[in-house]
Amino acid sequence: MNPPKCNEYDYINFLVATPKSYSCGRKAHHDEASLVEGAKVYPLVDSPPAHDALNRLLYRLPPDPEKLWEESQPFVHPSRGVLVIDDSTLDKPYAQKIELVTRHWSGKHHDVVLGINLITLLWSDGDCHIPCDYRIYDKSNDGLSKNDHFQSL
Repeated sequence: MNPPKCNEYDYINFLVATPKSYSCGRKAHHDEASLVEGAKVYPLVDSPPAHDALNRLLYRLPPDPEKLWEESQPFVHPSRGVLVIDDSTLDKPYAQKIELVTRHWSGKHHDVVLGINLITLLWSDGDCHIPCDYRIYDKSNDGLSKNDHFQSL
């Protein structure tokens, strides 16, 4: 088996670099127009990670918001910004057997859709947007409401 081409710090740096777009791989076509955000921010190397290397990383590692905060903390200046909590539905319209996919309201579609609900806490001073913490909304397994997650963030 080949060693992983990326680690948790690669993903954290990706989140810090692109807090508005959370796509982490390269699309099937490798022309410049088809690069997604993860590939855009990954350093130029001879043998870059495969399009799903960051996805495999996320399956290998247990969720650890504390590591995200460790990396983000030096960039956060509480007296000069605000904290923003957002819950976003990551659309998974074709998901058949993905564990966290359930029905959620989507502001994008103005309807209930299949997806994963990600609750994110970020700090912003208006120019910078730094993710600080996150939770995956999975009430059927953890029994926590969105408000419970908001309070724990």
